[in-house]
Formats: sequence, C-alpha cells, structure tokens
Amino acid sequence: MTETPSPVTPRKRRRGIYILPNLFTTMTLFGGFYAILMATDGRFEAACVGILVAMIADGLDGRIARMTGTSTDFGKEYDSLCDMVAFGVAPAILVYAYSLQYLADYPWLGGKLGWVISFSYAACAAMRLARFNVLAAIASSNKDFFGVPSPAAAAVVTFLVWSGVDDSRSLFAWISGRVPFDGRDVLWLAAPLTLLTALSMVSSIRYNSFKKLNLSGKVRFATFAGVVGVLALVAIDPPRVLFLAFLAYALSGPAAVIYRRARKKPATT
Repeated sequence: MTETPSPVTPRKRRRGIYILPNLFTTMTLFGGFYAILMATDGRFEAACVGILVAMIADGLDGRIARMTGTSTDFGKEYDSLCDMVAFGVAPAILVYAYSLQYLADYPWLGGKLGWVISFSYAACAAMRLARFNVLAAIASSNKDFFGVPSPAAAAVVTFLVWSGVDDSRSLFAWISGRVPFDGRDVLWLAAPLTLLTALSMVSSIRYNSFKKLNLSGKVRFATFAGVVGVLALVAIDPPRVLFLAFLAYALSGPAAVIYRRARKKPATT
C-alpha cells in the first residue's frame, strides 16, 4: 500500500517595499520639508533649491520603478503624499513668506488675502493630486494630463521667487536694473500668478505629459543639439530660464484651447 504524499503548502510570500524607487520618493519629501524650513527662516534661495531637488527626485522615482519592474500600490500612494508636501505645501509657504504676507499691509483687502491665496494654492494642489489618483487608469493610457501637473505648477511659483531673490541675475532686473528684489516689489505679480497657477491645476485643460518620450531611442542630430542648447541656457541662468520654461508650459494649455477654437470658428460671410 503506497502512501499518498502530503500536499506541499505553498510558501507565503513576504511582504515588503522596494528600496530604490521609494528612496527617490523620500528625497522628494525631504526636498519639500527642507524648503519649508528654509522659507520660514527667510532663506528663500535655499528653499527654491530644495523644491528643485524634489522635482528631480520626483521625475526619477517613477521611471526607475517602471524600468526595474518595482512599481507597487504602496509606492503610488507614498509618491502622492510626498508630492503634496513638496509641490503643494512647500511652494505655498515659500511664496507667502517671500511676498504674499505683505498683502496684510493693505487693510482695505481684509488683511488676510495673502494666506488665503497661499492656502488656495495648497488646496488646489491636493485636489489635483486626488483627481490624478482617481483617473490614474485613464491617465496611464493617455498622452495628456488634465490641468497643470503639481510639479510644474510648483516650478512656476518657486522659480518666480528664485528670480526675485537671485542677487546676480534677476528676471525683474530687465525692468529696473535693481537686484535682488524684496517681496513687496513683486507682490503685483506674485499674487495673481499664484492664484492663476492654483486654478490651472484644477482646470480641465489638457497638457502634454511627456511620458511617451523615448529617451533610449535614436533622435536627429538637430534635436540632440537643441537639448544641449537648452541645458546650456539653464546652466547659465537657472532661475530665469526655468521660470520662463515652466510658465510657457503652463500657458501652452490655454493657448492650445484658443487655437483649436479659432480653427473651428466658422468663417463670416
């Protein structure tokens, strides 16, 4: 009589997280946390550098996860929470500490408009990230984003501040020739730009996600030379070039909408 072999109990898979992509995500969180500390201490240029580091880390963590096959639900949720700190809370505090706080000098505005605009930016960033998570399945198969991505919106606000505090090459030096600028000097630009950037994040305007770019494929020599030229411009004057570049990206969505509507407009007889 032969014995029936006992069934082999499958070994339970140990749960855990992947270190490499989540390490870059943690760098995003650290950059935002560092920027908040520096902004509250009045060290605005250091705060801008912190958000720039967070942007670079955020751009790498997803690509690394996809390249190594280590994308997980935990990583997606962790990335969203870190993005809220780095691209929602940190830029809002930065622009408030640098410029928007001076709206309190105008009592006829209520004295609280500065922090209302700053909070509105943080709230819109939270809603933008929540909507992205809900539409993740659609966004993954689509070339476009709905609304300005939170890192790009943070770049507009952050590099506006950096252009004002840079003591050698300020964006506003073209107007008056005086650098650096106090937050009061750029209040007329910082307040509406922060509010409009916040609203652009929760808009339904389509923006190119650039996720379909094939960085490992072959490109024309002219394309490669153009990329090198852009990098050279950034190296020469990071605050001004980056501000103009991300501002152009933020404006590209409404410009495309206006262009498409103008083409569809019937000709008048």
